[in-house]
Amino acid sequence: MTATAPITQDVHTVPRKLPEGPANLVGLTRAGLRDALIAAGTPEKQAKMRTGQIWQWIYHWGVRDFAAMTNLAKDYRALLARSFVIEVPEVVSRQVSADGTRKYLMRIAGGHEVETVYIPETDRGTLCISSQVGCTLTCSFCHTGTQKLVRNLTAGEIVGQIMVARDDLGEWPEPGEGMGERPRLISNIVLMGMGEPLYNFENVRDAMKIAMDGEGISLSRRRITLSTSGVVPEIARTAEEIGCMLAVSFHATTDEVRDRLVPINRKWNIATLLEALRAYPKLSNSERITFEYVMLKDVNDSDADARRLVRLIAGIPAKINLIPFNEWPGAPYERSDWSRIEAFADIIYKAGYASPIRTPRGEDIMAACGQLKSATERARKSRAEIAAETGLG
Repeated sequence: MTATAPITQDVHTVPRKLPEGPANLVGLTRAGLRDALIAAGTPEKQAKMRTGQIWQWIYHWGVRDFAAMTNLAKDYRALLARSFVIEVPEVVSRQVSADGTRKYLMRIAGGHEVETVYIPETDRGTLCISSQVGCTLTCSFCHTGTQKLVRNLTAGEIVGQIMVARDDLGEWPEPGEGMGERPRLISNIVLMGMGEPLYNFENVRDAMKIAMDGEGISLSRRRITLSTSGVVPEIARTAEEIGCMLAVSFHATTDEVRDRLVPINRKWNIATLLEALRAYPKLSNSERITFEYVMLKDVNDSDADARRLVRLIAGIPAKINLIPFNEWPGAPYERSDWSRIEAFADIIYKAGYASPIRTPRGEDIMAACGQLKSATERARKSRAEIAAETGLG
């Protein structure tokens, strides 16, 4: 795939008027942290060492107070405190589902809010994080898609969601604990919250590089999955610059239906998207691409759809996650009957693909897939208005 210019949107990554005062260290890359320390007065010969020390305090130990960084001289800690802060998003509310799922509403700069969800399972703990306030894609089955895009999150606001969840779960090591002694409660990260990650590529990339760094949060790239609706020109960059696992919000087997469900398909259609996906595993040596497919009654759930899906993805190392539609107020769709979902899954399985049916989690607190939407940014639309926009009215 030939190189392309970065995809941009008419949004801004940070508030247009930058806040005055000490700079936040959370979200800076190692190179960015080193530069910031030098600019604040750290001798250049010491900068690499200081960067490593501060990095570990922030991302391995979860320390937010420079005074607690005891392997730094007292006068140097004072210099850091005058020049910098270590800030993460503020928790506005925390809800816990009957199944143990936790949903956090977090406030970021400018008073905006995003949602983050932690899903505990027997063999893993998955944190679903957001990359934008709202979303520009208006996927008609997705509650987040009915909320207008406000702005991109900074790298600090993205990685800050991980840090806040680790705070709540008590996952940071205690003094004296070595690497790997404490069980990982957050073992997996999925960029499947609010927003389209590939429309905020640089900040997502930097945040995930921080999450993957072995001297900090230390998550393997195979434990991070980025979900895109199909921003084709950025798919190759994802392989080259992040190297994480890839999931695609596919949801339909014809352009006619996908144009309605996932409007970005009008720009990059199914054939164009699949061409880009066929190149992805070769670039990053990822094992399989995950195709996410929400099951909508009488819309995309027929046997013919299942057979067409198998033909479309032929030659792509893949698994298909079947997602029972999670209803939300005003939604113009219904969940497929369970027998229909199982029949669909059986066709895919017999064709040689894994086809797990995702168990809905956190529905009682509106934390399930497609239900995230920050309370202060709601665009209150009626069922009829949403149906009219999608051509289903």
